[in-house]
Amino acid sequence: MTKSIRIVGVSGSLGVPSRTTALIRAAADEFAVPLNAEVEVIELGSLVSDLAASSRSALGPAAQAALAAVESADVLVVGSPAYRATYTGIFKHFFDFVGQYALVDKPIVLTATGGSDRHALLVEHQMRPLFGFFQALTLPLGIFATETDFENYVITSDDLRERIQLSVRRTIGLLASQLAITEAPVERSLHPSSF
Repeated sequence: MTKSIRIVGVSGSLGVPSRTTALIRAAADEFAVPLNAEVEVIELGSLVSDLAASSRSALGPAAQAALAAVESADVLVVGSPAYRATYTGIFKHFFDFVGQYALVDKPIVLTATGGSDRHALLVEHQMRPLFGFFQALTLPLGIFATETDFENYVITSDDLRERIQLSVRRTIGLLASQLAITEAPVERSLHPSSF
């Protein structure tokens, strides 16, 4: 029996509805088609009260379930609206609870939204280093969108749809081979002395 592939999206937006969540859903759905994957999207704005803790053991059950979903996902699609030139505080707070080695080699699609193109480097300058800490496999082509790419929180821009499709086309071979490799786990120690 073939293991079903799970794509988990994480939206760092506090708003509902949210352009960021719409972008994450669209990207996750686009990646899911060639991978025949299931998609789950976690909206951190709905977990604010469950995330009000300073240790993972003190988190509420919904936040615990969201962390478990992220750590067990085959592919992550993560995104945040630009807030003061970086991702939102809740986005960082959530990922502060993710296990240090839980995302090693996990394929991650980086997305972000902002009021204008001035925030486009959020993906490269803030998000990529965060997931570099986790030793995750951030896919090469991030996806950034502005307010003008949406109408009533629905993607209306053909350019944005093309950027999402381009991201899939450029990385689907890498994703497919990465997922095939990870299905046969390799025993290795994550202790620094083993590197």
